[in-house]
Amino acid sequence: MSEILWAPWRISYLKGERPPGCVFCDAPAQDPSRDEQNLILYRGREMFVIMNLFPYANGHLMIVPYHHTDTLDEIKDTAALEMFTLLRHCRHILTKSMWPQGFNVGMNMGRVAGAGIHEHLHLHIVPRWGGDTNFMPVLAETKVISDHLQNTYISLRPHFDELRRELLGDHPSGEDDSKA
Repeated sequence: MSEILWAPWRISYLKGERPPGCVFCDAPAQDPSRDEQNLILYRGREMFVIMNLFPYANGHLMIVPYHHTDTLDEIKDTAALEMFTLLRHCRHILTKSMWPQGFNVGMNMGRVAGAGIHEHLHLHIVPRWGGDTNFMPVLAETKVISDHLQNTYISLRPHFDELRRELLGDHPSGEDDSKA
């Protein structure tokens, strides 16, 4: 007897359907009150952290510059420093909250390199566990994600709120610490 995995959210990705515009420009341009809907966990000075809508594993995060570019050459040094500072913090937060045994970190620059959104540079950090790969990717080109994106968002967001207060000295809503 064969089993069916139901993952309807993947069909638009598999068909290559994307809304017009750039998700990495459009999502952070929206009001911060929509961050949960847009899966934005953190807004920094030049970078933001967003969950991957089509993750390779639970907790798959992306660190993205606000500046729309597809090349590292256009990233200011301050943005590059913020990107790698956030990478360290993301690894720490994921370790503290999800206990992975390792990480994949990298960028796919260009369509031929495997970038799903090749027009806007972004850095992936993917938590990994022993045994998290199985026969599904090999035989069915399918990955199994064991938790809902919203549950993962809810569990990670308080850690990123704390990070925002630590790095930027303010609250996610923009409320000043001195008023709290």
